[in-house]
Amino acid sequence: MQKIVAITGGIGSGKSVLSEILRTWGYKVYDCDSEAKRIMDFDADIKRRIASEIDGNVISDGIINRSLLSEIVFNDKIKLNKLNAIVHQAVRREIAKWASRQSKYNLVFVETAILYSSGLYNDVDAEIRVVAPEQIRIERIVKRNGYSTEHIKARIESQKIESSPVREINSVYLIENDGLKALLPQIIQIIQFLS
Repeated sequence: MQKIVAITGGIGSGKSVLSEILRTWGYKVYDCDSEAKRIMDFDADIKRRIASEIDGNVISDGIINRSLLSEIVFNDKIKLNKLNAIVHQAVRREIAKWASRQSKYNLVFVETAILYSSGLYNDVDAEIRVVAPEQIRIERIVKRNGYSTEHIKARIESQKIESSPVREINSVYLIENDGLKALLPQIIQIIQFLS
C-alpha cells in the first residue's frame, strides 16, 4: 500500500535538499511550492480571487507580480491566510491526482512548508520535518536569495504556526540539518522505518 510522506520545515531548513536527495535515489517528490505557482499562473479564477481578496495591484496583464504579492502577504497575516485558502484546495486536489498516477511506488513524497495550515496533513501518512537553527536558516536564505534579514524573519514568523500545530500526524521524523550532523544516515534510517 502506498504511503504519502510530507517533507516539511521552515524556510531555509533544507526541505529542498532532502527532496533533491530523494529524487536522486529514484523517489517521486511533489513540490507544493512550484506546483502552487504553476496553478496560480494558469488558473484564471485563482488570479481573479487574488486580485479581489489580496490586492488588485499584484496582477498586471494577467501576470502575478510575485515579489509584490510576497511582500504584501508576508507582512500581513490576514492576507497570507487568504492567499493560502485560495490556493490550498487546488493544490490538494492536484496532489491526490498526482499520487494516484504514482501508484506503482510504495513511497511518494510531498514537499511543503505549510502542511498543517493547508490541511494537507489530513492527506499524508507521515511527516519528515527538517530542522535547523534560525541563524543558520537566515544565513542560507541571505546567501541563496539575497533577501534582507527583516524580510526573512517575517517569513519565519509567518511559518511559526507550522511548528506547533493543533493536531500532529502520528509518524513525525526529524532530520537535523545544522551542518554538523550528516544528512544521509538520517535519511536512510527514516526510509527504512517507512518502508
